[in-house]
Amino acid sequence: MGLWALLKKGNTSSLMAALGNTAVAAAKGVAAALSGSGAMFASAMHSVADAINQGFVFAGSVLAEKQPTRRFPTGFGRVINLFCMVAVMVVFFMAYETILEGFHLLAHPVQASNFWLNFAILLIAILIDGAILWKAMKEIVREARVEAKGLAIIPAAFRNVGRSAPPTRLVFYEDIVATLGASLALIAVIVTQLSDFKMLDGIATILIGFLMVGVAFKVGYDNMVGLIGVAAPKDVEDRVAGLLLADADVRDINQLRILQEGRTYHVDGYVELRVGLTLADADDIKFRLKAILLSDPDITDVTLGILEDNGVRDWRPELTP
Repeated sequence: MGLWALLKKGNTSSLMAALGNTAVAAAKGVAAALSGSGAMFASAMHSVADAINQGFVFAGSVLAEKQPTRRFPTGFGRVINLFCMVAVMVVFFMAYETILEGFHLLAHPVQASNFWLNFAILLIAILIDGAILWKAMKEIVREARVEAKGLAIIPAAFRNVGRSAPPTRLVFYEDIVATLGASLALIAVIVTQLSDFKMLDGIATILIGFLMVGVAFKVGYDNMVGLIGVAAPKDVEDRVAGLLLADADVRDINQLRILQEGRTYHVDGYVELRVGLTLADADDIKFRLKAILLSDPDITDVTLGILEDNGVRDWRPELTP
């Protein structure tokens, strides 16, 4: 697969987020330097972290689409988890610097200038981050194969975020924090301009820093689980089992294990076939079942064993966790 074909398969949410946050970070950085606003500085740091992270994650999502090789027969799906872990470290570092700046502003409050510049940039940032967040929500719904339109996309995205690809989850969590952070910064800029409560600048900066820590922990945990190897969601297991049991020659499923690799799944199991088949017939059925499963775009690897029906019902999905 060529480079251009791989790039087209990369996660579009992370690419859009990287480009959008690069522009927002540059604008916020200029505004922070001109105005001295700590909240604007914190918001700029967050946008820098987001832009770097999402650039890393897009690169990882491209590499994860590489076809399996002889040396790496199960493919490169978990590469994206490694890139997301690098992104988490960047967020932690930026969060640390942001919290330090917040405490500095609490000890030494400053009067920010260029109110209208800060106001305009933060308002634009909220709109851009909100648009990126909306795009990530739509991507979650698409990847989870859930039917939702209009405002129903919002609750559907929150319910199904765990079933989306790692880069989509990272964009979703980061842009929730980005939108909240820009909103906090905007509130701080307005309040400090209209009142003498200058400490709100430092408080907002610290809160933004802790929001960054929270998203780093959440994304870090999700990707640690992904690196270890995590079972597919129950509905994916049910879908695979349904495809196998729908075949007229399949009597039961003896074992079934489905492992999530990045945004795709590897299926490993044993099926029980009707009694009396020749080895050649059973072999043909196995390859037919494998082809059916691989026709699902979410499944990239299938290993099936075949057994003769033992007359005992082994597959009882209601007992699986």
